[in-house]
Amino acid sequence: MLEPDKGILRTAGRVGSLLSVQAGVMALLTGRENTLLLGVLAGMTPRQARAEMEEVKRRSGLGEHYERLVASYSQGMRARLGLAVIERTHPTILLLDEIHEALDHEFRDHVHGYAHDLLAAGGVVVATGHDHPMLERLCTRALLLQGGHLVADGDFTEIQRVYLGDRRA
Repeated sequence: MLEPDKGILRTAGRVGSLLSVQAGVMALLTGRENTLLLGVLAGMTPRQARAEMEEVKRRSGLGEHYERLVASYSQGMRARLGLAVIERTHPTILLLDEIHEALDHEFRDHVHGYAHDLLAAGGVVVATGHDHPMLERLCTRALLLQGGHLVADGDFTEIQRVYLGDRRA
């Protein structure tokens, strides 16, 4: 529920986020150690996070790199690790910043497939970005913010028109 006058957003369910490749990932820990850390930060017990480690390794596609320090990872490898952990926390709400637009097509397809699966299961996806065709495939509703204030809320296509009209003026 959005209460714009109060700046409050209330949620019901577990929230997973892919907001930054760096978010919560510790460079001087291995992928395995980061799985434990990120899992616990996302609400898992240490036991649950440990139980998910092999599945995170598999889903991330990191292979032998999973046992190496994250400092040696590329941006894409860090994002894959973060998403694999998010997936195993089974969020009902997924927050995607435009980072999902910046990485390789295979990863983008994976993120978008996961988001569509979450939506099909009754979850919520909140996405930001500049790839309007992708956002239109993912979103049915849009919010237009200016200066941190909500100025429009409605159908994605209509809000996109308002946004693009404002940018052309």
